[in-house]
Amino acid sequence: MSNLQVLYEDNHLIVVNKRAGDIVQGDKTGDIPLSEVVKSYLKNKYNKPGNVFLGVVHRLDRPTTGIVLFAKTSKALPRLNKLFSEGKTKKTYWAVVKETPNPASAELVHWLVRNPKQNKSYAYPKEVPQSKKAILEYQLIKQLNSYSLLEIDLKTGRHHQIRSQLVAIGCHIKGDLKYGAARSNKNGGIHLHARSLELEHPVKKENIKLVAPPPDDPIWNACING
Repeated sequence: MSNLQVLYEDNHLIVVNKRAGDIVQGDKTGDIPLSEVVKSYLKNKYNKPGNVFLGVVHRLDRPTTGIVLFAKTSKALPRLNKLFSEGKTKKTYWAVVKETPNPASAELVHWLVRNPKQNKSYAYPKEVPQSKKAILEYQLIKQLNSYSLLEIDLKTGRHHQIRSQLVAIGCHIKGDLKYGAARSNKNGGIHLHARSLELEHPVKKENIKLVAPPPDDPIWNACING
């Protein structure tokens, strides 16, 4: 867990590229969360005595990779929380799927119902009891031999939103057994990557765009280089 990939850091923010399998915040597994790893990194880098402040602003699913932003100051945290809750951030994801979607680009609107026991969400075409509206836009940006690369612009932030919405249109993310993929990936991750995040800096008030390189594996490499 020590090989932390820091994408951006200033006095108020730190942004890291999460690996598959890392959890952002502590849970019942008791595994060391990314938030604690970042705290240790900051403590060591700046020789800080005592506790290090670090605010968790958003999360990524455990098998997902990519951009995670943390607040380093109590000044930045509430401002960042407000930006995220008001949808004033632009989040773009990449997903490698087995099937090619038809049409090649579209806006998807579903109503998601979360099943906590299964830790899974189900997408419905119309509103049903306990459902939350979920919106994303996808675009086919590359065709590989056996897979398709989609770029996804997330409009809402629901539990397992991309995974459940793509399955609803018959597209299975590579390695995502929970949502019906044929086989798992060796590292237990899935080919869903938080590629970029754009937002207004909570203190400097300037726009920043953060981009995370996908993991080093043959399929991701083919997406970038092929």
